[in-house]
Amino acid sequence: MVHCFEQEGIRLALDVASGAVHVLDPIAYELCTMLTPPLEEQCPEQYIRAMAGKSEEQVREAYEELYGLYKEGFLFSEEEKLPDSLIKPSDSPVKALCLHVSHDCNLRCSYCFAQTGDFGTVRSLMNAETAKKAIDFVIERSGKRRNIEVDFFGGEPLMAMDTVRTTVEYAREQEKLHDKKFRFTITTNGVLLDDETTDYLNREMSNIVLSLDGRKSVNDAMRKTVSGGGSYDVVLPKMQKLVQKRDPDKDYYVRGTYTAKNLDFVEDVLALYRAGFDQISVEPVTAPDGCGYEIKASDLPRIREEYHRLVRTMAEMRDNGQWFNFFHFNVDLEQGPCVIKRLRGCGAGCEYVAVTPEGDIYPCHQFVGEKEYYMGNVKDGTFHRERAREFAGVNVYTRPACQDCWAKFYCSGGCSAANFHAHGRIDQSYEIGCELQKMRLECALYLAAYESLKEEK
Repeated sequence: MVHCFEQEGIRLALDVASGAVHVLDPIAYELCTMLTPPLEEQCPEQYIRAMAGKSEEQVREAYEELYGLYKEGFLFSEEEKLPDSLIKPSDSPVKALCLHVSHDCNLRCSYCFAQTGDFGTVRSLMNAETAKKAIDFVIERSGKRRNIEVDFFGGEPLMAMDTVRTTVEYAREQEKLHDKKFRFTITTNGVLLDDETTDYLNREMSNIVLSLDGRKSVNDAMRKTVSGGGSYDVVLPKMQKLVQKRDPDKDYYVRGTYTAKNLDFVEDVLALYRAGFDQISVEPVTAPDGCGYEIKASDLPRIREEYHRLVRTMAEMRDNGQWFNFFHFNVDLEQGPCVIKRLRGCGAGCEYVAVTPEGDIYPCHQFVGEKEYYMGNVKDGTFHRERAREFAGVNVYTRPACQDCWAKFYCSGGCSAANFHAHGRIDQSYEIGCELQKMRLECALYLAAYESLKEEK
């Protein structure tokens, strides 16, 4: 399968199975859109006739170039045949935890999927003993895998900093005993950041996610304090200070959310850049129909225009020495997507699980509270292996909508939680999410090709 598209005057062809991306001239591009494998060594006359008005010599040269890519396995390549043991594995090691140290929050964000932090239950914090049990759980379930990821999450995890510190200390002790290596991430709204906490997070966290929506007016319309005021002026200087003090070799990004109320979200991306952030993610809201700010199918053309505006702006800024990274535009053109790595995406429910303050296990943070997806508890050592196998078996080869989709090896079949909340089942793709993924991927491939062409000049 080959996906051909043109953006900002650059004509691209993505070979889906190999991940190879080709920049084509106008004649080769037009010809590529016509080709159907298997290709013959000599250019068939039907293509010469179809491109009447073009130089026959140029058409034959273009065909020869495309045929060469085909023979090398970089155009119309066949998908790798994977064994059933990989497509529907019997067991998978758990390699990552989303540790809900807090089911409470000091903000009341309108679009919060966690129902303002308590996930529809009582407001609570995880105690140290439960956190240690969670670490013991992931060590046991990780098998021979050495590297383990732990994301401190909420609610607002800084409300449970004592538990965060105890967890990190305990995990470091266990590293030596079990030959493991922990990598920690924290997601915070920044309200409770102070100098001591900032220094601790910068020292211990490999990645920090800072929640901020961009422009002050946009942020404060959704991200309100408990008293109903805006949070922007409270958190911005604290986040700026954290980033200024952070080791450049350590990751961070500022994560914003756009809704139907700010479809001009490029302005929010640029507002974050002007505020001093160069690692930026602004993502579409997940919201129920009828709430007034949900993304609808009718919004997709406008959103496509905005992503195109963003990628044009980024290219122009980079030409002028201004650089920032946009999370959803990260692609690797050198290695391409690895089929096995891209098979299941984040690995929710099998390689990655969420643990609540009570020790309950769910497939990921967006399934917390969904009783039918309860998977066990770290305190009593229970773990629903059949549920884990169900999630491991849902991937790009088993989701019906993925079979003929050109983006499947980049998006990894989409988000199971988004599918569940849209359709009540994890294997039925969330259509709007799919369209957004494809928009972003085309922009990402264009930007990577643009950078590559610039380097060649």
